[in-house]
Amino acid sequence: MRSAKVTVIILALLFTSLGGMAQAKPADDLLTKYREQGAGNVNAKAGETLWGRRFKDPETGEERACTTCHTNDLHATGRHAKTGKPIAPMAASANPKRLTDPKFIEKWFSRNCRWTLGRECTPGEKGSFLLFIQSQ
Repeated sequence: MRSAKVTVIILALLFTSLGGMAQAKPADDLLTKYREQGAGNVNAKAGETLWGRRFKDPETGEERACTTCHTNDLHATGRHAKTGKPIAPMAASANPKRLTDPKFIEKWFSRNCRWTLGRECTPGEKGSFLLFIQSQ
């Protein structure tokens, strides 16, 4: 009986770690892509700094940051600044669907970088954002 419990625990740990590996794969592939596009030193600390940095909209003068919609806590549910709709947590540890679809990641980088920074993110910025989000 005891060996069956141990086996169940080992299998649960194995499946949990495999789930994390599957989740990291799309983000890792994107990091490779960004490095091939010229991203230099990408790191989670740079991503964290960018996450909280405020940018001024050149047209309205309004200040924006990633935290405007996503909050400072990537484990928390955010809220869209214009529509008020809830935004699922960014941290993959709190939202298992996060960072699993490269096309979805790229789509939202495109939209959110333009809205927040007023321009497309560089490959280095995208890589640093990914590493920061993965670290949460």
